[in-house]
Amino acid sequence: MNAYALLALEALLFALVFGALSWLRGEGLPARFAWEVLGVTAVCYLLCGVTGLAMHPVLFLVLVYIITMRARLLVDVGNALSARGRYEHALQVFGWAQRLAADPFSQTLVRINTGVVFFRQKRFAEAIDHLSGALAGLPGGRGGPKLEAACRYNLGLAYLRTGQERQGREQLNQVIELLPNSLYARGAEAALRQKRDATT
Repeated sequence: MNAYALLALEALLFALVFGALSWLRGEGLPARFAWEVLGVTAVCYLLCGVTGLAMHPVLFLVLVYIITMRARLLVDVGNALSARGRYEHALQVFGWAQRLAADPFSQTLVRINTGVVFFRQKRFAEAIDHLSGALAGLPGGRGGPKLEAACRYNLGLAYLRTGQERQGREQLNQVIELLPNSLYARGAEAALRQKRDATT
């Protein structure tokens, strides 16, 4: 098998595998992802044709992965920074991710994680604004409920921290209804219980 056929086969398999994973997670099948895989493959073909050098298959896969998954990789980096308390750096990385996010699912993921960083910084008004905006732009599909639960959970906590108890309880109750046995639902139940105990 020549180098061009190998790159084409790798590109096809990559698009099929990651497209199928995206579909199974309920994120849909973004056409832009397929176009990006096709574009990277075309550029690599062009470079190989001009230089006369064959691209190593592993290098090609790494390149396609980094380019097509750029926003999600940056979200992971931002979350790692946030977990270490480096909030301003995390917000900067999330800003890059927002600019590079091509699909609605990735854009919403970035918005939610940005809202969480604002919450951790005790910038509750900004967290509420950001999470409310993310909630309004949630994509449909099977992956939507998990994103919605994460967004509503953090939004509910932010409302409670700012004394907006009715809105906070409403968001947390919606989390429990949406994903009853999830980590978010258990966190929502604990937050509601703690609020009840504090008022009695």
